[in-house]
Amino acid sequence: MPLNKDIKKVLVIGSGPIVIGQAAEFDYAGAQACRVLKQAGVNVVLVNSNPATIMTDKALADEIYLEPLTTETVKRIIKLEKPDSLLAGLGGQVGLTLAMQLSKEGFLEANGVKLIGTDVEAIDKAEDRQLFRDTMQSINQPCIPSDISNDIETSLEIANRIGYPVIVRPAFTLGGAGGGVAYNEEELRLFAKTGLDASPITQILVEKYIKGWKEIEFETMRDSAGNAIAICSMENFDPVGVHTGDSIVVAPALSLSTKEYNMLRQASLDIVSALKIVGGCNCQFALNPESFEYAVIEVNPRVSRSSALASKASGYPIAKMTTKLALGYNLDEIVNDITGKTCACFEPSLDYVVCKFPKWPFDKFLGSSRKLGTQMKATGEVMSIGQSFEEAIMKAVRGAEISLDTLNAAPVSDLPLLERLDIADDRRIFTVFEAIKAGISDDKIHEITAIDKWFIAKLRNLANFENEIEGKEITEEQYLRAKKLGYTDKSLRKFCTFPEEFHREASYKMVDTCAAEFSATTPYFYSSYDKACESRRYQRSGKDVVMVLGSGPIRIGQGIEFDYSSVHCVWTLKELGYDVVIVNNNPETVSTDYDTADRLYFEPLNEEDVMNIIKVEKPIGVVVAFGGQTAIKLTKFLDDNGIKILGTSQEGIDTAEDREKFDALLEKYGFMRPKGCGVMTLEEALEAANRLTYPVLLRPSYVIGGQNMMIVHNDIEVERYMKKILSTGIENPVLVDKYMSGTEIEVDVISDGTDVLIPGIMQHVERAGVHSGDSIAVYPPFSLTDKMTQTVVDCSEKLALALGTKGLVNIQYLIYENQLYVIEVNPRASRTIPYISKVTNVPMVDLATKVMTGSALKDLGYGTGLYEAPPYFAVKAPVFSFEKLNDVNSYLGPEMKSTGEVLGIGKTLNEALFKGLTSSGIKVNAKGDKTEMGVLLSVDEHDLDEIVSIAKKLQDLGINIYAAKDTARAIVNLGINVTYVKGIRESDYCFKLLESGKIDFIVYTGALFDATMDHYIALHRKALQLGIACFTSLDTANAMLDIMASNYTQQNTELININSMRTSRNIFKFSKMHGTGNDYIFIDNRDGQITCPESLCINFCERHYGIGGYGFILIENSDIADAKMRVFNRDGSEGAMAGNAIRCVGKFLYDKGVVKKEEITVETGSGIKELKLYISNKRVTAVQVYMGKPTFDCASIPCTLDEEEIIDYPITIGANSYNITCLNIGNPHCVVFDKNVDGLDLQKIGPCFEKADIFPERINTEFVRVVNSHTLKMRAYERGNGETFACGTGACAAVVAAVENGFCKKGEEVTVKLKGGDLAVTYNDDGIYLTGNAVLVFEGEAEY
Repeated sequence: MPLNKDIKKVLVIGSGPIVIGQAAEFDYAGAQACRVLKQAGVNVVLVNSNPATIMTDKALADEIYLEPLTTETVKRIIKLEKPDSLLAGLGGQVGLTLAMQLSKEGFLEANGVKLIGTDVEAIDKAEDRQLFRDTMQSINQPCIPSDISNDIETSLEIANRIGYPVIVRPAFTLGGAGGGVAYNEEELRLFAKTGLDASPITQILVEKYIKGWKEIEFETMRDSAGNAIAICSMENFDPVGVHTGDSIVVAPALSLSTKEYNMLRQASLDIVSALKIVGGCNCQFALNPESFEYAVIEVNPRVSRSSALASKASGYPIAKMTTKLALGYNLDEIVNDITGKTCACFEPSLDYVVCKFPKWPFDKFLGSSRKLGTQMKATGEVMSIGQSFEEAIMKAVRGAEISLDTLNAAPVSDLPLLERLDIADDRRIFTVFEAIKAGISDDKIHEITAIDKWFIAKLRNLANFENEIEGKEITEEQYLRAKKLGYTDKSLRKFCTFPEEFHREASYKMVDTCAAEFSATTPYFYSSYDKACESRRYQRSGKDVVMVLGSGPIRIGQGIEFDYSSVHCVWTLKELGYDVVIVNNNPETVSTDYDTADRLYFEPLNEEDVMNIIKVEKPIGVVVAFGGQTAIKLTKFLDDNGIKILGTSQEGIDTAEDREKFDALLEKYGFMRPKGCGVMTLEEALEAANRLTYPVLLRPSYVIGGQNMMIVHNDIEVERYMKKILSTGIENPVLVDKYMSGTEIEVDVISDGTDVLIPGIMQHVERAGVHSGDSIAVYPPFSLTDKMTQTVVDCSEKLALALGTKGLVNIQYLIYENQLYVIEVNPRASRTIPYISKVTNVPMVDLATKVMTGSALKDLGYGTGLYEAPPYFAVKAPVFSFEKLNDVNSYLGPEMKSTGEVLGIGKTLNEALFKGLTSSGIKVNAKGDKTEMGVLLSVDEHDLDEIVSIAKKLQDLGINIYAAKDTARAIVNLGINVTYVKGIRESDYCFKLLESGKIDFIVYTGALFDATMDHYIALHRKALQLGIACFTSLDTANAMLDIMASNYTQQNTELININSMRTSRNIFKFSKMHGTGNDYIFIDNRDGQITCPESLCINFCERHYGIGGYGFILIENSDIADAKMRVFNRDGSEGAMAGNAIRCVGKFLYDKGVVKKEEITVETGSGIKELKLYISNKRVTAVQVYMGKPTFDCASIPCTLDEEEIIDYPITIGANSYNITCLNIGNPHCVVFDKNVDGLDLQKIGPCFEKADIFPERINTEFVRVVNSHTLKMRAYERGNGETFACGTGACAAVVAAVENGFCKKGEEVTVKLKGGDLAVTYNDDGIYLTGNAVLVFEGEAEY
């Protein structure tokens, strides 16, 4: 079938920030999808909150929204962009869940959007645990004994029925979030609650735990015609019970018999056919190793982590094919890119072994549990390709950057070997290897671990070989065996000796998807030690070759942003006419896509591996600047071997990294930095710390992500730190710096050695002491003076030139007591490069790459010096994965802990901060969102002076304060009410308080010492389970409160398409007008200049900080009336009608000469309104408006009460009893008659009515006293505005309600007295007539 011609505009939902369970694989998949759609001529609208991705690059989609991935925001984007289709299967679980929510609400259908690819019914059958089980039973596919639960008690009943242990699997979650293995009732209660909270549909599967069964995966593909193929089989090294993302995985499945393989392959094809999947789908099975019994674990009806691995392992581009199938193609209509001959319905065949090795973050969280289970903990992974399992696992281990090049690893605990062998943790393969060497039998190891004996036997081959060569001079035959087993020369010399002439250079084989049955056209290589080398034979273009080193596995401190930089470097080099080679071993990334570079080497980023490739490719230079610390660490080795480094030289890099050399450089130019020195021993560290005076900052040199960085306050903490660092064995000094708490500034600089360009200066919200990767970074800076900005620019230019920078350099500064200090300089791409590139429109990597290859910066079109900032604020907010690592210390400090980041862009700082924090998963309640809010405060002694300013903000927002003893005492001294809370050590009241729902967020800064650490971790774990944000920096808490006070919500921010951002501030002209004291800001928008009125309302309607008014009125062109009026309340919500405002519209149109008639028509959200103008001295002074007829039908108001009409209806709202009359006059109204309207506390009562459950679209409420049959006295509480001076539609509603209740007579004029003046209303059989004044207050212009 050809391309579906009905698909013209597709919305692609991305996966958001990098978190454990959802990493760079979705950037790879999303980038492929966007390219396919663009090539097909489809308009692509992309929404994703992650700025660090290639997917959100401007060239990959027509419209790109870096906005929160929530249903509220996606709905607004759909209404704005009007796509006809939605592609959700490439945005991970986030994209899939959003699409399903929108579909089930009926929103997609109502807005004419079709889900393409796998349909809703198929997704439901795969993701909903009950539907999945029913579907499997219908096709006779066995499932593990299990049942569905929506509450804890049902979960316990299921477990008692099927027997412990059980696995909890939440529905619609990623990375096993919220799941776990429960061995008893107590554990099940915890996992059930966590799982139910994690599931967006509050559903979990309680499943019998089949310990010891093998876990097998099949990656499949099916088209709409029913053609289905198995792309790749994969087998977990670990048995069932360890999440597949945390297990070593091999492809193809290696220990299966032919019968087992065919059985599971057929089962996977049957499953995707039964589900009617269109696109890629991952099927997971448990296989009993003692029989042919198997069970289906789960099915992922989308591109997944395993899809990325299967794509890179097989060469089959799963995401690309999934997108083509979604466009209407069938598999037999698509050509296989790798061979260029076969079609996409050919199943790949592998003649090599692929091994995936996870990368865990435990080095960042010393003391946390390393135990692995059904909830994923790995942040990333590496992949290796070898001709045997032995070779592949050895490559994987040395490529994982865990300081190992063999399987010989020192234990990380003091437990006996057999006890360690029984623990499934990140060291298990090394423990198995240790056990083999200790003489423990394969049978015993299998009995304890349930790891298949095939794998154990392969590990024994390595152990036997090491024992064979230990302490000997080996033969050339043994050397060659060692190379084929995966040993480098360096690792081999740890066991034996051999002559230098034995050294063999690697040969390279090509990944071809078809076991060499057809020749491959895409140069995608892996190393071997066969004689034939397909890379050397490969026909080259004759162009100069440049090699780019990638960044290896994703981990905390080095994430997807470095892959972004690597890919851009490759693209630019290709554009410049070079043949580009990339070396990387991360299967999740765009850089390891087979068509990114001219040639791809899937190899470890180690000295020998890289040098072997250099000898084949003979590059004119190697680029290390974009591969993070992984590539930078190879600089000295390459330089020593005479390899040219493109960009900043080894000498420049060493000057920046070496403490003494860098200090000398700073002293030469007169730059200040916090005093400090390098030390190698504990004694030197203690002497330095006492000389500098506490607190001091301790950190190793040559690290990324602040690894092992700590602020210490006394000798005991220095001793503890140094013992830990020295135990790892250090080659470079530990740096000791005086710690100063000031404003942190970050600058990315491009230099060609002569000129310097600074695209932007960033300011951190948190003071120095929180790692830059964990802090909120704001561009442009929000509190820097012009003088200090110039100082930063001057210092940055001099430093970049002094280091001989050719390319990028990142500089971090500290402003302390109005003095600028240099913290550190990183002579490479930083994690802020993608974000600054996207918001400034300066292609930083492209420029840096051109500079590296000899271009002059001044000739590249972006000038020099500080680049002009755009008229926006951009906020990079960190994202953490503490839900998966719930026993770690989440207290933020100098060591980085975030796994990803999001971006918020707004006209104001608070708007950008709101978007950033919302995107990061923090629930930001605007002032008045909830009737009652609470905050728990517990701060360290040195923060007590500052907590009072936060307490004052909390009081101003009406938020209840709960505080620990010392914190409470400091707040009470300010005269603020506070509820004292006992500490965690004293009682469990804190936990009960969190569970009560009274706490909305926590501010906790007391977790600096071991004595309080465990209590904080327990508190934070409980907060995570309940979705309560926890801030460990007062600066972040202050920012949060400023956002709440600003009243931004997901409904009133500006939706910003980064492909069409404003380049300068806009100016609009306005008229401030009022009708009966109800004032609005009126704008002639017939030219369509104002595109974000909902956002502008928040700033300009503020009476003390803006123009002031109850909202914006846009006057626009109309095809059916003289003009169109759009009404926006001051909270940004759009109203259908405003009786006082429409009179002013009539005056505006007449007085401005737009319409020269005394009777005009105005189009509104509730229909066309007829206006009669009363003119004096050629100006309109009053207007009569025909408001139409009232609607009493309950559903049309709308109101959820089961009544036809609501007139004098008794009801309880906010604990009080009222009689209400409800109707709709363009806006929904609820009228309450009361003799004492002046005595009512509308600030308290009004929100109860506005947000009452019976009014799904909120309600305007009028409180009315009947003075006589011709006079009413009224107070109005308007939705989105609060109490107003007057409400035109409200006055009409009051009169109609008075007539219906018998207080006034129909057909007679009634005067309604309001705070802002009088309105005249007549209600007769024709409808309602409203008469009142229209006044121009002043005119002006404003800038945004």
